[in-house]
Amino acid sequence: MSLKSNIAANSVSQVYTTLIGIALVPFFFEYMGSEAYGLVGFFAMLQTWFNLLDLGLTPTIARESARYHGGAMSAVEYRRLFQSLSIVFICIALIGGAILFLEAGPISKNWLNAKVLAPATILVSVRIMAVCVALRWVGGLYRGVITGAERLVWLSGFNATIATLRFGGVFVVMSIWGYTPHVFFWYQLAVAALELGVLKLKCHFLLAGTRYLDEPIDWSFEPILPLMRFSLTIAFTSSVWVLVTQTDKLVLSGILPLAQYGYFTLAVLVAGGITMVTAPVSTALLPRLARLHAEGNHYEVRRLYNQASQLVSVIAGSLAVTLAVCSKSLLFTWTGSLEISESAAPILRLYAVGNGLLALSAFPFYLQYARGNLHYHVIGNAVMMVVLIPAIIVAAIKNGGIGAGWVWVVMNGLYLAVWVSYVHSKLEPGLHLKWLIRNVLAILIPTLLVGLLFGLTQPDLVESRVVELFHTAIVAISCLLVAILASPVVRSAVPRVLRSVAR
Repeated sequence: MSLKSNIAANSVSQVYTTLIGIALVPFFFEYMGSEAYGLVGFFAMLQTWFNLLDLGLTPTIARESARYHGGAMSAVEYRRLFQSLSIVFICIALIGGAILFLEAGPISKNWLNAKVLAPATILVSVRIMAVCVALRWVGGLYRGVITGAERLVWLSGFNATIATLRFGGVFVVMSIWGYTPHVFFWYQLAVAALELGVLKLKCHFLLAGTRYLDEPIDWSFEPILPLMRFSLTIAFTSSVWVLVTQTDKLVLSGILPLAQYGYFTLAVLVAGGITMVTAPVSTALLPRLARLHAEGNHYEVRRLYNQASQLVSVIAGSLAVTLAVCSKSLLFTWTGSLEISESAAPILRLYAVGNGLLALSAFPFYLQYARGNLHYHVIGNAVMMVVLIPAIIVAAIKNGGIGAGWVWVVMNGLYLAVWVSYVHSKLEPGLHLKWLIRNVLAILIPTLLVGLLFGLTQPDLVESRVVELFHTAIVAISCLLVAILASPVVRSAVPRVLRSVAR
């Protein structure tokens, strides 16, 4: 499957998954209440924090799968590695899930600040969350195998199906058994079990040629040991990523009333659409860069790197500017609530800008991932963690979500301006200035100017969702068109995409 097809499939899937999750949030508020949705937001945060137990194993199996399909590893070696990692994944899931299950009592009584929901309801919900996140985490092993094999078109379709079941199907179930947290979380557990089963079955077919060899394979740590340096490096950076991106949510979940935490979660969810719609690029790019590096094709590595940078600048730049300019209009169009719009818009604006900067700052990691050496990534993330986490904690305690949002913007801006330049100078001397001007600033500056023009001429919020929707759509389309025109790579690709669609 071509890289373009993988990126296209991933993009469609991620956009759909993001949109269906966002579009249905007002219905969660309406039918379940703001506190229940705060519990849903807490569930999403727990899933992310559970990734701390990953130990870098998911990206490791993805990279080794890509190397195997690129001819850099024998079938026997790959089979041993997969079998060993399977045991490790299951053991960690059991331990992590059990700890979270046993801590459900203190979490429900001493951490979550509920006013309406009964403590018993929260207790049962958190226990179901523990089992659910453990099941979904084990699925990371199989997703890594599928990603490394570049079966991303299938995976994209499957992800879209699961998203439909998780977000849409739950309303069918709740319409029968009631719009309660218990029904919601029991249903999510059933979907998680189904998801894991299908992923495992898919891997069974993908690995059929390597698993059923005549030579018996005994479980051992030996296949894992040579990869531990890379895996633990990934584990450290993944842990830092969770700490950096989720500390504000963890802190605020214990500070804000559960209903207010639901509003904060809503704003962050919308802003998270930026990273969600750009994630398909990295998902498709990482295994391809790893394979090209294994083949010694440095020219193609650098070409794809620049092309992907322009694509992300177009997507993340236009979306971040749109969300920043139209945050209040978008929230009102979406929820129909002036109160939610006024409260969540400042948070959405800040997190949108910060996430746009974050999407661009991730690129040096891709080069290091392909080479299997994340030395600079470890250092950069360690410094980021040391500075960002205390700043976010202090800002969140003093100024809530808005304080955390300002810290998020400033730190991501500094990371992009300082550390990305340094890493480029070490890995690809002479690349950074060209990369920054041609692939980033040349696209972001005109897009930002268009957004500022709309922002300066934007009228006050009117009580018409149709008018606000029209205004948001105009800004979004204008920003996207300007970004496309400013990118030579994307601009030249659009006619080809349109012709292929027409055929």
